[in-house]
Amino acid sequence: MVKLKKYNGFLKLFVIFLTLFFIFSCSQKNYNLTKIEGKQLPITEKDAETPEIEKFIKPYRDHINKDLDSVLAYCPETLDKSTGKWQTPIGSLLADVCVERGNLVFKAREKKEIDLCLLNHGGIRAILPKGNVTTRTAFEIMPFENNLVVVALKGEQILEIAAYIIKEKKPQPLSGMTFTIAKDNTAKNILVQGKPLDINKVYYVATNDYLANGGDSMVFFAKGVQKFDLNYKLRDVLIDYFKEVDTIPVPKNIRITEE
Repeated sequence: MVKLKKYNGFLKLFVIFLTLFFIFSCSQKNYNLTKIEGKQLPITEKDAETPEIEKFIKPYRDHINKDLDSVLAYCPETLDKSTGKWQTPIGSLLADVCVERGNLVFKAREKKEIDLCLLNHGGIRAILPKGNVTTRTAFEIMPFENNLVVVALKGEQILEIAAYIIKEKKPQPLSGMTFTIAKDNTAKNILVQGKPLDINKVYYVATNDYLANGGDSMVFFAKGVQKFDLNYKLRDVLIDYFKEVDTIPVPKNIRITEE
């Protein structure tokens, strides 16, 4: 009888143990990510020559190359951003094109006109070579995904633009604005669209979204009273312009002079 009681007690403990074991083993477990590992799998030249891969890629490559190499216009001379102290033909051309093409959108959408354009010298990534101009040319000159933006600036900020150009000593692409650099390194005789600068007027300045957000230390754009994103990539601006002209005009007019 004593042995049976001991056995029953042990059996109860065993049942309790099993019950607790199943409860905890079936309970929801929380897992935490502690480590992520990855490795690079390079595609070698040998891999690229695999017939199956080449067969798959070739139609797409051929189609893209056909589009990129289609002739859009003709350039009578090579335009290089390295030729010129305060302005270059390629920089002036790009700024002029942004005003011309940008106004097509800006006028239709906002019923306003762009007064001037300022881009950055470093944003021009390739030359515009003499000869046939293709879509590929536009991609090489403007490889980034920058949009054309119009910022409404007061006359005071136009003064800051002139001061910025003088300070940087680079041929920043400029259109719609001219001025003279005085002997004391200040700007004078500032004209916008051929008219003297009006400090109290609001001017509409075309640029790209990178600069409009203060890129290249162009902090004056942050003082704008309005900003309009035209959703028009600078590369597409170039491509559309090339499609409309037969021979690209080379800007020769002087925009910045020195005393």
